[in-house]
Amino acid sequence: TPLQEIISQCLKIGINCIAITDHGTAEGALKMQDIAPFPVIVAEEILTPHGEVMGMFLKETVPSGLSVEQTISRIKAQDALVGVPHPFDTFGRIGLGEKIVEEIAEELDFIEVYNSRSPFLRSSTKARIFAQKYGIPGSAGSDAHTAGEIGNAYVEMPEFNGKDEFLQALAKGKICGHRTNPLAHFGSLWARLKKQL
Repeated sequence: TPLQEIISQCLKIGINCIAITDHGTAEGALKMQDIAPFPVIVAEEILTPHGEVMGMFLKETVPSGLSVEQTISRIKAQDALVGVPHPFDTFGRIGLGEKIVEEIAEELDFIEVYNSRSPFLRSSTKARIFAQKYGIPGSAGSDAHTAGEIGNAYVEMPEFNGKDEFLQALAKGKICGHRTNPLAHFGSLWARLKKQL
């Protein structure tokens, strides 16, 4: 999605801070940070052999393909936050799964407890229960692949400055949103096909 489209949609629906979490790169988020009229959190969904790990407040891209442990080390080397997106999703998505998430629980700064693209609500419920059990702040994400999906899931939270205040604000936040219309997945597929043409 073009950066100007993302900015326009955010302004249109009243979003005053956004985390850009592209797959396998932080470059779009770094560019967005330079042009957006609101705060942008530089983030990335990083593919490991076991599923995805998320880095937030990154300074540069973390390469895909490393082990979960190496990925976490690379994120922490940037003094960034470590999280897990859609941890228990399995249907066509790349969640880490229960065994690995339990193994790395102490390394996690946050866990996504609501993802508007998750096809099954039980995945979100399981993530919320896990976050509460381990005392990990829960986040939410639209996982927007098109501008129209932005804001489908979000966290209402106090203003913050930097990653430490972000975690404090996240712990006080309220998860909001609704599930994305399953037809939106066709929009994502179409966008990928257009890139290949």
